[in-house]
Amino acid sequence: MLYASGRLLAARAATTLSAPPRARGPALRGKRRELQIPWHLETPSYDSLTGQRTRLGVPPARRVIFRKGRMPPAIGGGLAGSELRPRRGRSVQQAARAVSRDVVPEAAARKLKRPAWSSRRLQAAGWWATLAVVTLMSFATRFHRLDQPAHICWDETHFGKMGSYYINRTFFFDVHPPLGKMLIGLAGYLSGYDGTFLFQKPGDRYEHHSYMGMRGFCAFLGSWLIPFAYLTVLDLSKSFPAALLTAALLTFDTGCLTLSQYILLDPILMFFIMAAMLSMVKYNSFANRPFSAPWWFWLSLTGISLAGALGVKFVGLFIIVHVGLNTISDLWHLFGDLSLSLVTLGKHLTARILCLIVLPLVLYVTIFAVHVMVLNKSGPGDGFFSSAFQARLSGNSLHNASIPEHLAYGSVITVKNLRMAIGYLHSHRHLYPEGIGARQQQVTTYLHKDYNNLWIIKKYNTNTDPLDPSFPVEFVRHGDIIRLEHKETTRNLHSHYHEAPLTRKHYQVTGYGINGTGDSNDFWRIEVVNRKFGNRIKVLRSRIRLIHLVTGCVLGSSGKILPKWGWEQLEVTCTPYLKETTNSIWNIEEHINPKLPNISLDVLQPSFPEILLESHMVMIRGNNGLKPKDNEFTSKPWHWPINYQGLRFSGANDTDFRVYLLGNPVVWWLNLVSIVLYILSGSTVAIAMQRGIQLPAELQGLTKVLLRGGGQLLLGWMLHYFPFFLMGRILYFHHYFPAMLFSSMLTGILWDTLLRLCAWGLAPSPLGRRIHAVGILSLLLATAYSFYLFHPLAYGMIGPLAQEPESPMAGLRWLESWDF
Repeated sequence: MLYASGRLLAARAATTLSAPPRARGPALRGKRRELQIPWHLETPSYDSLTGQRTRLGVPPARRVIFRKGRMPPAIGGGLAGSELRPRRGRSVQQAARAVSRDVVPEAAARKLKRPAWSSRRLQAAGWWATLAVVTLMSFATRFHRLDQPAHICWDETHFGKMGSYYINRTFFFDVHPPLGKMLIGLAGYLSGYDGTFLFQKPGDRYEHHSYMGMRGFCAFLGSWLIPFAYLTVLDLSKSFPAALLTAALLTFDTGCLTLSQYILLDPILMFFIMAAMLSMVKYNSFANRPFSAPWWFWLSLTGISLAGALGVKFVGLFIIVHVGLNTISDLWHLFGDLSLSLVTLGKHLTARILCLIVLPLVLYVTIFAVHVMVLNKSGPGDGFFSSAFQARLSGNSLHNASIPEHLAYGSVITVKNLRMAIGYLHSHRHLYPEGIGARQQQVTTYLHKDYNNLWIIKKYNTNTDPLDPSFPVEFVRHGDIIRLEHKETTRNLHSHYHEAPLTRKHYQVTGYGINGTGDSNDFWRIEVVNRKFGNRIKVLRSRIRLIHLVTGCVLGSSGKILPKWGWEQLEVTCTPYLKETTNSIWNIEEHINPKLPNISLDVLQPSFPEILLESHMVMIRGNNGLKPKDNEFTSKPWHWPINYQGLRFSGANDTDFRVYLLGNPVVWWLNLVSIVLYILSGSTVAIAMQRGIQLPAELQGLTKVLLRGGGQLLLGWMLHYFPFFLMGRILYFHHYFPAMLFSSMLTGILWDTLLRLCAWGLAPSPLGRRIHAVGILSLLLATAYSFYLFHPLAYGMIGPLAQEPESPMAGLRWLESWDF
């Protein structure tokens, strides 16, 4: 039809050009009539091969690009000075043929014309339909068999218990910030869970307790990871196949699926990480419309997501660094734009400070304010915090308490180390084993309140009872020589030249003697930091050191965890190094002496900034103290990208319901190959461009997507992976999953780009027209089929183990290290 219309236009043009000027005049005079573009040529579209916005239906080679400020050619008077005017050396027939190639006749255009909005509506409907399918698939896979198994799996024993603590308002200690546990507790509360289940150990059945609300909440957040990744890749690449491939990789990954179905912090953390990444990419896309409503919305949402990520785990700091680097780069480019005034640059800087620094900080502090307000009852976490902190907890022995102000002989006391998360000076009837110094009673520090934390302070040279009413009260003063007798076992705090159990060049500390009778190695000089001799010692307020009289060493705690023979409590040593450190500074917390008047402790309660600072000090120290225990399963960072070893979530025997955390090997190994290919291809393209090699116009859009979009994702993968090599704490396989999200998005962009390059290179052949579609479809089918093979790992297995021929997983144990 277009061809016939062109022939008709050529005939009319020839007739017009051959007519005398008077005959042509009326046709060229009057109102100019614009060129009517057929409806199927009007809708703008993105050509991912060239990186340009095009008009659908027009082949790139025949495309007419109108420059800014110029109108498209018009029929009638608008063409009088161009195509319709016979040029020198050019025949009328040639001019007519030129018009027939490039101009659609008005009558044919009117017949073909359709409203532009109908095509846009069709495009929008397709966009929403694809997003709806991706989201539906994500939710369907995450909520399938969510109630199975109906018992505690892996770390549900920790985070489910912490959710119960929030419902009961009981204070506890955890190494992570509180937002994730608060949300789990809120989900349980809203779904009818009453917080009475004990969450003692994996395998305990939930019975009648309502646990589906907490699992459902985690699955809900985990389900949004796939739509977020889909939209992020779509915005970075402008390619539906790349976004669809990314969505398939994450939908059909058994590892992401498993983590999303249980009461864990991981789906909550990854939700905020992906929300921050999507928001950052979105506000970058509105860079040409700064300070517009969408720009402010996505910038603010980025800051909110950053606060959420850091509020769940400290590793949320990695996405903060990612956004920070993007912001610095963005501001640097704006600074180089000489068309912007200093006032405009100041507005850009202020907007980012408000939305990406001030807003996240306010939200993060608010999270802790709610945490402190809700958890106001004494609980298992009291001992990790200072005495002043404990005084604010209802039910704690220091809450609304009144105790004697000054320390006196005969008082029953507890001695607390001032270093965060060290605890109380403690002893018990167990002895040090053979070969560990002298075989005497163990002395440790213990983080929880216990009767074995109680000591009686006595004079060094007498064994009389100072609480005898016939004796006057005698206060302990700075510089006095004292003896500490363990109340439960009546042995004295003792040290000698034997080496400490774990710390070299430190001396062993033991309990020695019978009924308070020992030797001169039981004598200690008590000193108050920065005080003069003779001053009284105040309970809770005075910072004291205990100097061993014979060896001259200082009582302290190394913070090292003793083996099982020491009940995994912390080592106490006597250090010959007299430098003042928090490890060797103590205070008197509980103080019982019926002969002394009491004072109220309300004045000791800390302010909120002090609570916030102390909470972070304790969490950081707790994180650093997470060391692997004997025979405990751990993994190393180099194991993770190669899917070397999984993690058993539930069950071990053939009669158990077994769940095994392992990534889909097809997805993970494809991601690993893609990272290597991206580094090679990206480096090649970057070097070629730096050397000034001119790429064809069709490839410039692809290289931009590869370097800019892929570079953002590679940076995200590196920031969420490589820091773990520097960590000294215990590590697990699940720590890699935020990085895996970025590698999957990179895989989607890379393979879509490579296949388009192949299609461009093979363009003349039939294979070139099909290679992109066939390649993407093959990757989608391979991913889906591998999920079909490995899905029992996530949804659960009962029956023979994988090494047995009748097992449904027989033949799928591709690595010996896979223990399913």
